[in-house]
Amino acid sequence: MIYHVVPSSVWHSASAEPYAPASLAEEGFVHCSPDEATTLAVVNAFYRDAPRPLLVLALDETRLTARVAWEAAAPAPPPGVSGDTLFPHVFGPLDRDAVDHVLEVRWDGEGRASELGGAG
Repeated sequence: MIYHVVPSSVWHSASAEPYAPASLAEEGFVHCSPDEATTLAVVNAFYRDAPRPLLVLALDETRLTARVAWEAAAPAPPPGVSGDTLFPHVFGPLDRDAVDHVLEVRWDGEGRASELGGAG
């Protein structure tokens, strides 16, 4: 599995189409994370002010039709993530049938992403 963070309202806004976030047009790829722990670090570094609820798509990499490349974070990984960690970048829209399951970010009392749980 690889993981992609998306606000619930964005994910559900065009449910019949492959999902193409702004990063695909702006950077040429969709940002993903290699595991749940790294995903939480990404959320805490970049998504604390994103609209909630915040979802995490667990993607079966073998069901994606776009190319996936594992690359180093640039310029650096988020705090708490090793500099050796490679991140999966998807060079095309995310096929909805590649979504194995959807998780929801759970927040602690200090506003930090603390765990991922079943989306309800």
